[in-house]
Amino acid sequence: MKEKLNHLQPYAISLLRIVSGYMIMCHGLDKVFGLFGGKVPLASLVGIGGLIELGAGLLIMIGLGTRIASFILSGQMAVAYFMFHGLAGNVFLPSVNKGELAALYAFVFFLFVFTGSGTLALENFLSKKVNN
Repeated sequence: MKEKLNHLQPYAISLLRIVSGYMIMCHGLDKVFGLFGGKVPLASLVGIGGLIELGAGLLIMIGLGTRIASFILSGQMAVAYFMFHGLAGNVFLPSVNKGELAALYAFVFFLFVFTGSGTLALENFLSKKVNN
């Protein structure tokens, strides 16, 4: 059983990467274009964050430049947590300061810095094309 699960691990990482990238990209789409009613001025700190979420989220979702995009988004989510949520209440209680999502994103994207994109990624497909 353990061998089977170990064999499937790269696919599980890919699935988590695709879903996480899509979800953070949706946050960016909302901030940049107001698709879900949350448009913000692009020249603001939140607007710049939305652009990063949109671009890096897309890259993470398709699996291109995953480690770098994840590093950037992990840092952005950590900054968002401490600047916006941590100041709103106890920094050590994300359920109180409403920062659970930012904290979770920070750690999920930090994980991708070390694991990479997994098996199902555009960067893997492109590297096979270049090597053949």
